[in-house]
Amino acid sequence: MSETTFTATLPAADPIDIAPEHKAPPLNDSSRNLFRVLAAVSFCHMLNDMVQSLLPSIYPILKSSFHLNFTHLGFLTLTYQVVASLLQPLIGRFTDGRPVAYSLPIGMTFTLAGLILLAFAPTFGWLLFAASLVGVGSAIFHPESSRIARMASGGKHGFAQSFFQVGGNAGSAIGPLLAAFIVLPQGQKGMAWFAIPAIIGIAVLLRVGRWYKARQSQTHTSANTAVMHHSLSKLQVTGAIAVLLALVFSKYFYLASLSSYYTFYLINRFQVSVRTSQILLFLFLGAVAAGTLIGGSVGDRYGRKLVIWISILGVLPFTLVLPFANLFWTGVLSVIIGFVISSAFSAILVYAQDLLPGRVGTVSGLFFGFAFGMGGIGAAVLGKLADATSIAFVYHVCSYLPAIGLLTGFLPNLDPPREP
Repeated sequence: MSETTFTATLPAADPIDIAPEHKAPPLNDSSRNLFRVLAAVSFCHMLNDMVQSLLPSIYPILKSSFHLNFTHLGFLTLTYQVVASLLQPLIGRFTDGRPVAYSLPIGMTFTLAGLILLAFAPTFGWLLFAASLVGVGSAIFHPESSRIARMASGGKHGFAQSFFQVGGNAGSAIGPLLAAFIVLPQGQKGMAWFAIPAIIGIAVLLRVGRWYKARQSQTHTSANTAVMHHSLSKLQVTGAIAVLLALVFSKYFYLASLSSYYTFYLINRFQVSVRTSQILLFLFLGAVAAGTLIGGSVGDRYGRKLVIWISILGVLPFTLVLPFANLFWTGVLSVIIGFVISSAFSAILVYAQDLLPGRVGTVSGLFFGFAFGMGGIGAAVLGKLADATSIAFVYHVCSYLPAIGLLTGFLPNLDPPREP
């Protein structure tokens, strides 16, 4: 079979878009403006994920108000996750060919509508519809905001994706906390208060949309073109994408065991209080946020494949030891694991975007959707396994998942390590 070289011809944009990643633009008004756009998208990612994390947080309220069982709650989760996971790559592919400047505020509007409906839904059927609207909002937001983060990266694509991701991590952590203080005391209608951050997000994203539209206009009026290519065949690209998806599977299945069942594990194994378990969970989530932010910058400097090696396979010794550790070392190991393993996603995403130049939306939608789906499926499967065996057994099984990181050896070297 002859080798087919992947080549993408893109319309010329601001020179920052196509500058080599290791050549940072000078600190001037342009770079500051780009950082403002990146900060705005990260802030809205925080608002978006904060609002969307409320759905599982209000399950106790919905269960009593609508006399639901766990199967009903499972259908709510399934509806949201299926819509969000399956639509993301489709929306990303569509907007690769037909960019929609104001897609982000449109996506947040779907989330706003879902929130209001959740607050006033009269029946379970309307709850399902509300969950699907929130899922549509997520499906639109993630691939398009990832595209804009790359556009506003100033060539530092890994840092931009990490900075963007940290916003989502912060929102996911804040959402349940706010739900405890705002929604639980007021009941279902307390959800309506979160229309305020959704409206703030829409206002910010309208400004981002104007920037995006102006940038599109500049791109289309330029007569020059930029060519980005690598010498990999279609078969090699497909194989590399499959490896990256396998790595995402291992990462998010393992994270599901920690984020969903860590407090139960601590209480069951060490008989700690709920408060102590929550503090240790907070430390783990803080380490995840720090690792997410640092991983992208390290990938920009030393190469993404190295970060993927260290992040997935490098965490294996710690996960293997965790089920045998005492309480102190369990806390220490969980922080190390959270920091190391969370550094992978930005590197994986940017690596995949480099494999398929010109298809940022498709790649972002595919990987965000797959990661989201794996997290949800992982939580469900591991919960079923814990019911059938024990939570300790779940941690023994999951400790081997990072061994999938050995597949990183099959990834081609796209670029030499970057210099600062």
